[in-house]
Amino acid sequence: MASADEGFPAEPGPLPSGDEPGPLPSGDGRGPARMADDAAAVIAGDGTVIGWTRGAEALLGYPAAEVVGRSAARLLTGPPDPRRTAAVAARCRTGSAWSGLVALRGRDGRSLDINVRATASFQIAGQEVFLVSGRELTPHWTMSGSVLDDFMARSPVGMAVLDPGLRYLWLNDTLERFGGVPREQRLGRRPADVLPTALAAPIERLMRQVLSTGEAVTDYEYLGWSWADPHRRRAYASSVFPLADAQDRRIGIGYMVRDVTDRWNARRLLALVNEAGASIGSTLDVQCTAQELADFAVPRFADFVFVDLLENPFGGDRPGSATPAEGERPAMRRAGMSSVREGCPEAVVRVGEAVDFVPPPHDAHFLLAGAPVLLPSLDPDSHGWTVEHPARAARIREFGLHSLISVPMRARDTVLGLTTFMRSQNPVPFDEDDVAPARELVARAAVCVDNARRYTREHTAALVLQRSLLPQTLRGGTALDVAWSYLPADAKDGVGGDWFDVIPLSGARVGLVIGDVVGHGIGAAATMGRLRTAVQTLADMDLPPDELLARLDDLVLRLSEEERAGGPAERGGSTVVGATCLYAVYDPTSGCCTMARAGHPPPVVVTPDGAVTFPDLPSGPPLGLGGLPFESLELVLPEGSLLGLYTDGLIEGTDRDVESGMERLGREVSRGGLPLEDLCPAVVKELLPVPQPDDIALLLARTHVLSPEHLVSWDVPVDPAAVGEIRAKVSRQLEAWGLDELSMTTELIVSELVTNAIRYASGPVRLRLLFQSALTCEVSDASNTSPRLRHARTTDEGGRGLFLVAQLAHRWGTRYTPQGKIIWAEQPIP
Repeated sequence: MASADEGFPAEPGPLPSGDEPGPLPSGDGRGPARMADDAAAVIAGDGTVIGWTRGAEALLGYPAAEVVGRSAARLLTGPPDPRRTAAVAARCRTGSAWSGLVALRGRDGRSLDINVRATASFQIAGQEVFLVSGRELTPHWTMSGSVLDDFMARSPVGMAVLDPGLRYLWLNDTLERFGGVPREQRLGRRPADVLPTALAAPIERLMRQVLSTGEAVTDYEYLGWSWADPHRRRAYASSVFPLADAQDRRIGIGYMVRDVTDRWNARRLLALVNEAGASIGSTLDVQCTAQELADFAVPRFADFVFVDLLENPFGGDRPGSATPAEGERPAMRRAGMSSVREGCPEAVVRVGEAVDFVPPPHDAHFLLAGAPVLLPSLDPDSHGWTVEHPARAARIREFGLHSLISVPMRARDTVLGLTTFMRSQNPVPFDEDDVAPARELVARAAVCVDNARRYTREHTAALVLQRSLLPQTLRGGTALDVAWSYLPADAKDGVGGDWFDVIPLSGARVGLVIGDVVGHGIGAAATMGRLRTAVQTLADMDLPPDELLARLDDLVLRLSEEERAGGPAERGGSTVVGATCLYAVYDPTSGCCTMARAGHPPPVVVTPDGAVTFPDLPSGPPLGLGGLPFESLELVLPEGSLLGLYTDGLIEGTDRDVESGMERLGREVSRGGLPLEDLCPAVVKELLPVPQPDDIALLLARTHVLSPEHLVSWDVPVDPAAVGEIRAKVSRQLEAWGLDELSMTTELIVSELVTNAIRYASGPVRLRLLFQSALTCEVSDASNTSPRLRHARTTDEGGRGLFLVAQLAHRWGTRYTPQGKIIWAEQPIP
């Protein structure tokens, strides 16, 4: 600060040495500086203090009542220097700021070295004033005087001071850049005089509120356009606070603003996607879903939207799908469209008609690439439009379509079609910020469209061909070699009610299921598909066989009630009640096979020495009778044993009874010398040389036992300190297995699961690693409490363990045992 005894003279002398802008002296060289909080004061041209902030009071100790209205010279530790005062005033009157080191006296008598900055002079109520701010220069380190200049001028936060009439008195470079209006055109004018109305209106409304109430407003968000970028909408967050003197008279407004466009766009995208989730995909109908997408986007996002779907989706794993040739136009059909104009007059193609449109100069390969095309400005007179799409070029001119985004519709690596968004009545062209919302809308709709397509295809196939409902490939992993054979009673249509499945379970275990639905034809096939899906779902819950059949029995009861409620007019009889099923779970770590059956024939077992048995498995009632229990049986199968599951059509016939049929089956499956995939059809051919009156299915599985070298387990002390030791053991074991690539993720998974077991469950705690087709980590404890995956808040110190496991593992889950529960997580082998 300068002396104020004589005010600031109009004709200054030269700036004293040491007060030029630039680095401050290095002080005593005692290292880096630590600055106190900002202090600020408003000083009149005659040196009188007319404004005093709490920061200044905290720095020097003087309350406002002891300073405001008095000379600033009393704050100096030494006598005033008029020459230096004049030089500082002259510099500030030229529109430049001044900074320097000034020794001030605190209220307690201490002398403080203050790094002071004075802004360019401005007027308040016709009086010349200077805004002076300062920070204490501590002995830790000194700082260049240009730092405060940079802070004010280059801060990413725009700052300004305005008088009570809302006229700019001072602003920094950032605020000047936000509005795109030069500083000299702003000073002395209101925001509404120099800024676009959409940008100035909310600012002035906010400032008048603050002047009226005296209450500061922080982080007020609004949208607007800047003259620097008039075609791109920006989002701003403003804070406005009053400036007052010692008598609490409001002498101006302090204004700070930040550009929060990125944050606003992210929230907008999230809100748009959430709303789309409730509006798109309400039915499993492809055309309805496409129309819902178009209707949702108009007018929220675009003025004209059309959705074109490929006649034959390509890419991904779809059978028979072929990528288009170079230069080929895609064969699509209009599935939905919407416009702000009634009847969609902009459209060249109507809903249901064939279309081959992609934005020029692209071809069908653009759909494979998957990246959206943004055309902020459409030129209908360009070669691409006039030559390739002359009719569309005419509509562009007629309706003023000026901007376009085309997004390929893809789901599960399959190209489904193309969605195009266009604007006409909305004058703002699409820009890069609009690509992400367009992509998310299309992605959401693409999943729904793909689900609808899959449902339609699978539903139709289920009613026509049972083979589309039976598994095309069965894999027993490293635990079982499997083979199967199926023959429907009606070989012409291939429709029947027999079904089977092999289901991978946790802990390297495998589930085997076979069932038989009463009757034949479409009804039996549809029921079979429902039961097979139900078994897969229940098996994925790791239910034991007897409990799984009990749950399946409940389902059949509900299905039969639905059939009876529908009446007999459309059905020749129930195809649900009386269905039979056998479910077995094989564990390769112990060779144990647990099985239960609901009215189904018992399995056949052939041990490696050729002995054939039909285990005395409790029969249980057929599905749908209700009220009777199911019982399980456990068998230990030596490695290399053959387990056969079959339906009654294989052993029953007009020429033999069930016992003789089972005897023949045992004799045929025990024949040696044939691979499993050859043995299965050979057995069926031998037992059924002529067409049979019933569907038949045969599922054969040869057992393997997991090598001890691929299985390791440890007892874990119920002590948090044991986690580190367990991680080290896991790391060494993975190194021994040659799985160093999985070491880090496995250690994290083990750490989270073991920690949870120690913290929330009861002992004993045991960790087991299984190395087979996948790496499985299992942690068992004596608690029956089910773990719960949740999203922890940012302020929570914990709660992210299972979420982390879910992200790192290919799949994870919980299964219950008589001793407690097991939490498991699988990782694919690199």
